Amino acid sequence: MPPRQPISTNFPGDTLPRLRRLAAALIAVPGFLPSVSHAQLSGAAAQPQPIDAPWGLRLAPQLEEHPLGSGSSPATFVLGDQTNGTADQDVAVKGSGELRRGVAVVKGDALHYDQDTDMADAYGHVRVIENGVLFAGPEAHLKVEASEGYMPLPKYHFSTNGGSGSAERVDMLDSERSEFTSATYTACQCTDPSWYIRGSRFDFDTGADEGVAHNGVLFFQGVPIFASPWLSFPLSDARRSGFLPPLFSMSSTNGVELSLPYYFNIAPDHDLTLTPRLISKRGMQTQAIYRYLSPTYSGTLTGEFLPDDAIKHANRYAIYWQHNQDLGHGFGAYVSYNRVSDSTYAQDLASAGNQFVIGTQTLYQQEAGLTYNNGPWSVLAREQHWQTLQGSAPPYGREPQLNVKYAKYDIGGFDFGAEADYSRFRITSADMTEGDRLMFNPYVSYGIYGPGYFVVPKVQWHFASYDLSNISSTAPAGQPKTFTESIPTFSFDSGLIFDRSVRLFGDDYIQTLEPRLYYVYTPYRNQDFAPLFDTAESDFGLAEIFTSNTFVGNDRIADANRLTAALTTRFINPATGEERARFVIAQQYYFTDQRVTLTPDTPTPATSHSNLIAGASLKLGAGFSSETAIQYNADNNQLVRSSIGFGFSPDERKVLNVSYRYTRANTTLDNEPINQVLISSEWPVTRRLYAVGRVNYDVANHRLVDGLLGFQYDADCWILGVGVQRYANGEDTSGQYQSGTRVLAQLTLKGLSNVDNGLVSAFRAGVAGYQPPPPAPPPLSRFSNYE
Repeated sequence: MPPRQPISTNFPGDTLPRLRRLAAALIAVPGFLPSVSHAQLSGAAAQPQPIDAPWGLRLAPQLEEHPLGSGSSPATFVLGDQTNGTADQDVAVKGSGELRRGVAVVKGDALHYDQDTDMADAYGHVRVIENGVLFAGPEAHLKVEASEGYMPLPKYHFSTNGGSGSAERVDMLDSERSEFTSATYTACQCTDPSWYIRGSRFDFDTGADEGVAHNGVLFFQGVPIFASPWLSFPLSDARRSGFLPPLFSMSSTNGVELSLPYYFNIAPDHDLTLTPRLISKRGMQTQAIYRYLSPTYSGTLTGEFLPDDAIKHANRYAIYWQHNQDLGHGFGAYVSYNRVSDSTYAQDLASAGNQFVIGTQTLYQQEAGLTYNNGPWSVLAREQHWQTLQGSAPPYGREPQLNVKYAKYDIGGFDFGAEADYSRFRITSADMTEGDRLMFNPYVSYGIYGPGYFVVPKVQWHFASYDLSNISSTAPAGQPKTFTESIPTFSFDSGLIFDRSVRLFGDDYIQTLEPRLYYVYTPYRNQDFAPLFDTAESDFGLAEIFTSNTFVGNDRIADANRLTAALTTRFINPATGEERARFVIAQQYYFTDQRVTLTPDTPTPATSHSNLIAGASLKLGAGFSSETAIQYNADNNQLVRSSIGFGFSPDERKVLNVSYRYTRANTTLDNEPINQVLISSEWPVTRRLYAVGRVNYDVANHRLVDGLLGFQYDADCWILGVGVQRYANGEDTSGQYQSGTRVLAQLTLKGLSNVDNGLVSAFRAGVAGYQPPPPAPPPLSRFSNYE
């Protein structure tokens, strides 16, 4: 058999010796390829890298294609085992025939090319490759430059997304568009695809990144699961208009639920999702989600409406609007408006995209404001209102509020600043005190820092002026409408830091010893006449014991003459700087009893010291970590509060969390203790099957607070998830706890859909450290299979 002979239709057929023609073809090809590649690198990585200066070679970071010059056309090359033809007219090839023109390639056992008509006819094991698409079949007829022709019984493959299929016939309309008759399509890259679409006709447009199936039927494991006269889908992960996968769930409150979202890709910077949701026990709900984005603003507007709920016998709705805007020069604006039609909307009609809930929402914020941030200045002007649902005490709204903050640091060693705030407090409850409050809090501190020590004295002042427009009948006797407060506070924070090298369990560590003393003095001022607009008692923990005020808010400033003493030791990896362990113990010592309380009738226990607080944090090997905090009353020998947590995550998608929370009964908790055990986990059952679970159990009342159990099966081309949740659903008229049950299933076809109907969100919210199954691997570049 004679050797393969390259023939260029741009050169006289037999005037050059064979080796010279081959060399000319090899030299000519690189310079005539049109530019269709997309840059994958940027910056220094995209530049050729020298390996031997100054005359050495350079490593090219990526493949490149160079555009043709103006008025130029690419050369056409024909190769084969046996060739014959007429110079500048046509050529015929037998045995391993191959035609190349630019990036277009036609291969076959036999091939004929007519240069006058630019028509290539290939027979026997034909392969046509152009613009990242491969067609394979028994024969092909193609106008090469126009990329126009047809092929019977083709098989095809898209390198951009790994999509493939077969058909009775393909008509290639140009380099980007093609029509398939009686065809199939799948993005599953397995030998035996788990899912595919069959249609009477497919229209593919790689330029528009879209495929359309006419009279399409979606098959999964050989079973038809969805059909439509018109199915549109993207040929990559880009956003496209069309139906999203249907969502299906069941619950004890709603029965069977079926949603069919339709996505409108209006423009790259805004879109709309319209979702009709059939609820068997209630009726048809409609949801619309509009998203928008620009360089200076962004937001989401969601509306939900259920006419004539079959259970409630009323129209039910929800509106959620979140908007943020950059006005330039440090100015900004925002809107957060949320409203529902009734008190049980959240638990009855949770959004179709969030079928599983953790807790029940009872407050809906309605707020709009302007902000300014520039250097030391921070300004907020807002109007705030709350929609409060049944079962929750309404908070005060600020109608309006103007807050100004100023802070400067290290000016000659001094830190100083101030906060000024004006708020008009209004509330929806009857017989509640309302009014205006003007507040001004300046401060100054001077920090002295050195190797192994710090000392920070600080002085601050609290000024407040009240002008009450309405006074509650439960207010203290003689309550004035206008009054002022002026309260100074002095604090002194100091600490030492020692360190040493130690060796534990065969490893080297740096151990620190950090004693700290924090003294606060605030004189007593009677504040019984000040209403509680935004103030509550702060928590008592490691984060709060080093603050000057035991209240959160500006209506109460606690009198204090106390010293906080704490001792911390850390174990640090000297090679990485990672903290592997920390142990803390702290306690407050009172030189005088605190007299300021939230209400005049609140008792204050006479004691010389606070409860003892201790905490520990550990990060051991094999993915084990632990967080522990306890509050202990040594006088009464009582455990007041404790929180113990363990986490174990030895590998990806392997996590186990165990925690215990205890709080002794007190008046804030209606004399009911908190005594709960929480266990959550994601763990593989087999190589492909993963279990996900969460149990929150109330030990004191012997009941399940909430629970979640689910499974995810991760196959090569699809993911199937199922979950069951038991959740708290408020209280009935007799004050007894109610609970509900939801069941949700989600099928994800890799390469076709990646929409979460709430199952993955529930797993992520319920299990700390949860990781969803990985997506399908990206398809290889067309350069990895260059023919």
